[in-house]
Amino acid sequence: MRDMHNGTPALERVQSIEPAQSAQQGDVAKDGIDRRNFLSCMAWAGTGLLWTMAGGVPTSRLFAATGEVAGTQGARANSGSGFSFVQISDSHIGFNKAANQDVAGTLKLAIDKINRLPASSDLILHTGDITHSSKPAEFDTAQQLIKGAKVDQTFYVPGEHDTASDDGTLYRERFGKGTVGNGWYSFTHKGVHFIGLNNVSQIDAMGRLGPEQLSWLKNDLASLSSSTPIVIFAHIPLWMVYPEWGWGTQDGAEALSYLKRFGSVTVLNGHIHQTVQKVEGNIAFHTATSTAFPQPAPGSAAHAGPMVVPAGKLESVLGITKVRYVARQSHLAIVDSSLADKA
Repeated sequence: MRDMHNGTPALERVQSIEPAQSAQQGDVAKDGIDRRNFLSCMAWAGTGLLWTMAGGVPTSRLFAATGEVAGTQGARANSGSGFSFVQISDSHIGFNKAANQDVAGTLKLAIDKINRLPASSDLILHTGDITHSSKPAEFDTAQQLIKGAKVDQTFYVPGEHDTASDDGTLYRERFGKGTVGNGWYSFTHKGVHFIGLNNVSQIDAMGRLGPEQLSWLKNDLASLSSSTPIVIFAHIPLWMVYPEWGWGTQDGAEALSYLKRFGSVTVLNGHIHQTVQKVEGNIAFHTATSTAFPQPAPGSAAHAGPMVVPAGKLESVLGITKVRYVARQSHLAIVDSSLADKA
């Protein structure tokens, strides 16, 4: 990959919020989001972004993730047949450079934040780069910290930093037991079908799933009703966020084509250390912030890599993602919050 973060100079940039794509003026609401064809928004953590469905049209609003909002809507989701889960990503345990010299400390802040959420979460999904160098001690530290989360179960997919040194052998020993091939798998929780994919084992400039995993995915989906809500999680974005930096998956379009018949599909990724959201048809795409360090927005720097932010601002550009499922709603509601938010 082009942005392995090893030896990459830190970039002096201040976080910003800006639209990821331009649109015709008549199609754009006052908040800068095009809802006619698809929704796309890029934002640094520190601002929450809540997605809901209203009259069949995806809508969003930006807000600080306060206890009032999270508590009220979270309790509603957790009543009846709904539930919540949390996504964390890119913890990079073992990283120790200017962008963050205490990545274990910021992962601990993320776990503490999960434990303070007003409505409890059933699961954690970690979307890869658990470690920075895939060393046993790094896996040990990450595992012990994440065990402190008050959730029923945690599920993982690998990032390229978890597999680079040994083709993922140690990762699979720790987190991949019972998985298929190089670490892909699926499970169903309260009516929602979750699929964990590995798109970092055959990377060449961009992520890649490969024919074996694609065949498995197609077969895994074949027996499901089209009304089954689907959540896919993988490290590198399955859609082309910014190919120039390798932020996409070569054969992601093939995987996404298998999902067209389903009414509700949510795709969760990491890798790029910032929030990018897009809703296109039946599929809602979301990339999560890191718990370790931010990266520059696509095209805003010479290359990707760890980004230094002003002193005291690091927690505002790191965060977690909470996802809520409510039966009979078309899309899952997604809320991002930074580690600086007290709620």
